Amino acid sequence: MSIDPHRILFSDNHLLVVSKLSGELVVKGKGKVGKLPLLDFLKKEYPGLQTIHRLDFETSGTVSFARNKIVAQKIRESRFTGWQKNYLTLVKGMPKKKGVIRLPLPTRRNPKSKNSKQIFVEAVTKYSVIESFGDVSLVECEIETGRHHQIRRHFAMLGHPLVLDEEYGDRKFNRLFVREYGFRKFFLHAKALEFPHPMTGKKIHIEALLPKAFEQMLQRLYDAVV
Repeated sequence: MSIDPHRILFSDNHLLVVSKLSGELVVKGKGKVGKLPLLDFLKKEYPGLQTIHRLDFETSGTVSFARNKIVAQKIRESRFTGWQKNYLTLVKGMPKKKGVIRLPLPTRRNPKSKNSKQIFVEAVTKYSVIESFGDVSLVECEIETGRHHQIRRHFAMLGHPLVLDEEYGDRKFNRLFVREYGFRKFFLHAKALEFPHPMTGKKIHIEALLPKAFEQMLQRLYDAVV
């Protein structure tokens, strides 16, 4: 069984970019896995595949893989210079129309080291509000860095957490939102990815369509304000 060809956004001898579904793991974590993570599933058809970056379990959209270790190493050595990642999300409230969030975030601690110190690193998130629906806003983000839970943490620190984010969000607001609309997962979509090809240098631009649930949620929000 192979991945739906409609989910393949880019493929050549060096790279593979696919559209990740919300509720899908990119790689295996600590806990039990209900279904095969995306990397393991894809390796059946694309042996030698290597992860380049990840998306959260509930996040959808563009995720890229290197077809072999040499390509993966070349990208990591470049420190993702020239890479741009654009996201769409729904946040609580009405942030300023445009802004840049420059707040350091903690790195992931080494689980094998009990005495590892928490280190904070630079993190930059640019955003613009596309539409406001009263107590909810549709926001487009561009991240210059790729820290753990960066967008989720940054908007929570700004006072406008992602709608339905149970880890960093407003749980009381989330309960009311679930009661009103029925959705239970936060909306965060990796809409577009742009980067220089690691072997040719050619600029690659890739976009992933919004999931149906995200489209349905937006339609209901638009309908409510008409």
